[in-house]
Amino acid sequence: MKFSGKTLAAVIAAAMIVSTFSACGSSGSGSSTTTTAAQAETTTTTAAAAESTEFVTTEGAETAAASDGDRIIAAAQAGKVGNWGLGNEYEILALLTKYGQENRFLSQAFDMDGFDDDSITLASAMTYNELGLVQNSYEGGYGYGDSVGIIDMNNEGVAMLEDNLFCTKAFAEANPNTVKAFISASMKGWKYACENPEEAAQIVFEAGSSVSSDHQAYMASEVKKLVETDTNGSTVTDYGKMDEAAMQQTLDLAKQYISLDDSTAAEKLQALTLDDIRSTAYWTDAIAGSFDAPEKTDVSIQLKWLPQAQFMGYFVAKAKGYYDEVGLNVTIVSGGGDIGETTAVNNGTVDFGVTWVSNLISANAGGMDLLEIAQVYQRSGLVLVYKK
Repeated sequence: MKFSGKTLAAVIAAAMIVSTFSACGSSGSGSSTTTTAAQAETTTTTAAAAESTEFVTTEGAETAAASDGDRIIAAAQAGKVGNWGLGNEYEILALLTKYGQENRFLSQAFDMDGFDDDSITLASAMTYNELGLVQNSYEGGYGYGDSVGIIDMNNEGVAMLEDNLFCTKAFAEANPNTVKAFISASMKGWKYACENPEEAAQIVFEAGSSVSSDHQAYMASEVKKLVETDTNGSTVTDYGKMDEAAMQQTLDLAKQYISLDDSTAAEKLQALTLDDIRSTAYWTDAIAGSFDAPEKTDVSIQLKWLPQAQFMGYFVAKAKGYYDEVGLNVTIVSGGGDIGETTAVNNGTVDFGVTWVSNLISANAGGMDLLEIAQVYQRSGLVLVYKK
């Protein structure tokens, strides 16, 4: 199914709804509250937003950071910071806390119309999706070009890791060679996709893309950056490696800002350690090629949404025969249905899944027993976009 026009952003962003509510025990925005666009319009902005400053020198970077702080404070006090509240609002809450603001945000629709009509001053956008729609003029785009600026969660020190690869702990223990083989072939697919993003975008498009070919190509180029650059801006060459500091920061922020209604789940959340949510052993052996024939050869992976370059590594691995090389017959299952990826993996409907680390943390706190086995995205893809 193809989507066109400015509803494109709405269709893609809606993907995050399913995973957010798939854990046992609901996750919310903690002490945050949301306001409507109409209510935000009646609130007077109490601080002026500074002009954009280029990051040229260390001194220039400090000036730009101060300007971003002014923008954040002004938008927060006007009630015009937007987010979907679907699992990455925790970064927004951490950002607001950093600047001494109330933990509340404007409920943002699944398009960028609120940004376009100025009812939202700082609108949430994924670099590989909504930001491209805001900047570009192709099908579904708003055409703002370089007249917009961004506030990056990585630069602000509140980044939480997103797309990873996971299965259940029980599946990994029963099928260690299958898990290692799947990681090995998948990371080979991600490496090829990042080295050849245009070809990867075309492969995904032919697999049944949910977006236009132009947007698919844009997405591939931006996803490449998330896979090959860490939260500090350093280059990553070990595809799928779990960065300890970034993982710990994600867990720490999750504990601070994820709110679970069930008291038992809330207590478990606070007790979680990295060892409760991930294992590096499978990835280490997979990259070293240290595994035997798979115990299970027919496996499936549940995506977070419909075919798009967000998941290009898996489509490339299948198209290039990398899964065949390690003895696996892989079925890629599109997301977007009534069941979330954490639930699908936990109940055995599929063997592997793609989710955000915060979703996995929430799911395990709620009673699931999931295990991250590779971290595909090395930095947050969330930014706040504003008009210069």
